[in-house]
Amino acid sequence: MAYQETKTTGYGTRMGRSFKSIGSSFILFCAATVLLWWNEGNAVKTEKMLNEAEGAYVDMENPNKKDASLDGELVCATALATTEDSLSDGQFGIGAKAISLQRKVEYYQWTEHAQESSEDKLGGKEVTTTTYTYTKEWTSEPIQSSEFKDPAYQQKNMVLTTFDDSDWWAENVSFGAYKLNESLVHRISSEEPLELAISNDLLQALDKQTLVAYERFHGPATPKTPGTNPLPSATVPDSVKVTNDSARIANDSIKAVTDSLMAHAENQVSLQYVHQAGNMLYIGLVPGAPEVGDVRVTWTQIVPAKVTIISQVDGDTFKPYKAKNGKRFQTLVMGKKDAADIFESAHNSNTFWLWTLRIIGILLVIAGLKGIFGILETLFKVVPFLAGIVGWGIGLVCTVVGIVWSLIIIALAWLFYRPLLGITLLVVAGFLIWIFAFKGKDKLKELMAKNPKAEE
Repeated sequence: MAYQETKTTGYGTRMGRSFKSIGSSFILFCAATVLLWWNEGNAVKTEKMLNEAEGAYVDMENPNKKDASLDGELVCATALATTEDSLSDGQFGIGAKAISLQRKVEYYQWTEHAQESSEDKLGGKEVTTTTYTYTKEWTSEPIQSSEFKDPAYQQKNMVLTTFDDSDWWAENVSFGAYKLNESLVHRISSEEPLELAISNDLLQALDKQTLVAYERFHGPATPKTPGTNPLPSATVPDSVKVTNDSARIANDSIKAVTDSLMAHAENQVSLQYVHQAGNMLYIGLVPGAPEVGDVRVTWTQIVPAKVTIISQVDGDTFKPYKAKNGKRFQTLVMGKKDAADIFESAHNSNTFWLWTLRIIGILLVIAGLKGIFGILETLFKVVPFLAGIVGWGIGLVCTVVGIVWSLIIIALAWLFYRPLLGITLLVVAGFLIWIFAFKGKDKLKELMAKNPKAEE
């Protein structure tokens, strides 16, 4: 059942908050303006850098053999990224010869979700109702249920044990006759599950530790043995009409699966709370039916793979290419790719971030303006109906002014970096100002002329 919390805020308090928010909103407005200016300049610099790199690179035909003539050149090359380094997770005694070894930990926890709804009352008061709901979910870290709003869910969370997320990276990753630098290595994404081989001694020790934590929270559990392990008995549905031979084959197949599960249960007879399968270590009583406090740990590895890089040769390794404007560039993509495709993707990415930050910047400018002038709406909160009309008007004006201001900043930035496009944007902004300021006035005069009584 949902838990609700109601809070009433007086008119004076709301006015005080609105007044205080003017300062923070002005800072937001200024920060958004700076973001818009910086974003335009950064996009132009990145575009020029990519164009320069695109015209400067050369193909490295055979990365498996060092070529002194390519030292200092920006190259595009494809080869196998591999390593002889052995990585290990010392806490669990497992490892692999891999480019990276990664451990991810999740906890089964009660999670709190809050949803707010507010209502203005006559006289300027605001009644805020917050509805809290709770669900069991796998989370990346334990959740302190003592801070939950609903007393019925406080102290509901626990964990059987805790581990940290960790990753390990090879120091020596070869690329043909060369060595990849750290930045390029961390771009490799050939991730695969790591088959576990954790020692029985460690598993049994962990099982004993988990027993204490489990029984302290849940109480004693009924041990599972191969004879009592509740394995599902699969049968052929009556609705499936088969011949005697096909039915026999189906039942034989089901029996083989059941025997396999039983064999697995026999192997794990001494481990009641720790279960190991594939690349996962599950800590809990029943993996298929998680309880609050259960923990699952998964391991993955990044294995050798063919990759394509664009980077500057630096002896037997690589470094980022530095363009004339100071911007740096190097990249790694999985598989064999043409340089033209890689640069096209980089140009598209630059355009994507340009427009994303433009939209974010404009929205922040509008939000800042609404925060600055929001006190006017709060002033009319004594009569909610009037406050709604004033709020709508303030929102409309702030939106128009915010867009116009943003276009002016963008245009000025483009005037600084690219004059032609900047002039075009200034014309658009001027047109919007004319529409909003003058066209609206003309429309008002026209309405007044059609209704002479209004002038009286």
